[in-house]
Amino acid sequence: MSMSNRARRMLQHQLRHRADAELNLIPMIDILSVMVSFLLVYSTNVEVLQNTKAIEIPQSVSERQPRVTVVVMLTKDELYVQGEPIATVAEIRSSDGAIIAPLRAALKRPTLVGQAMSEKDLAEREITVMGDKSLPYDVLKKVMATCTDADYGRISLAVMQKDKAVPAGSVRTS
Repeated sequence: MSMSNRARRMLQHQLRHRADAELNLIPMIDILSVMVSFLLVYSTNVEVLQNTKAIEIPQSVSERQPRVTVVVMLTKDELYVQGEPIATVAEIRSSDGAIIAPLRAALKRPTLVGQAMSEKDLAEREITVMGDKSLPYDVLKKVMATCTDADYGRISLAVMQKDKAVPAGSVRTS
């Protein structure tokens, strides 16, 4: 059984082109560069707080994103301002009065405050407090009182956003 001219030409063509077949990477690189630029553009509205495994913060159902602020972190053992250790929780609990002196000094630093501000700007200044949910309220109260004393007019407590709000009336108390 002889092969037709057309079949012979097709076979020769396949054999010739099999040798120089290669993977073209240019389209794949183009797709990857588009994905990278997309992720860079659309991930800019995520705020990263200096979280630590030592803090387990409570959850919230709020839809609004937090703004960029000075961050005060309270673990079960220590107090930090912008990631810098300031005092221990034991020192805060044992201190007299409502103001924590080392925290007030850290919050008053010019590097945190920036230039001189008017009274209206001082009232608008924001600070975010990240506190472990197991912390006693008296410690949080002292921290918030110190923040107010250091001219921070607006204090926010950092919380984790819950997936879904619990409908009112679905929780039974007995």
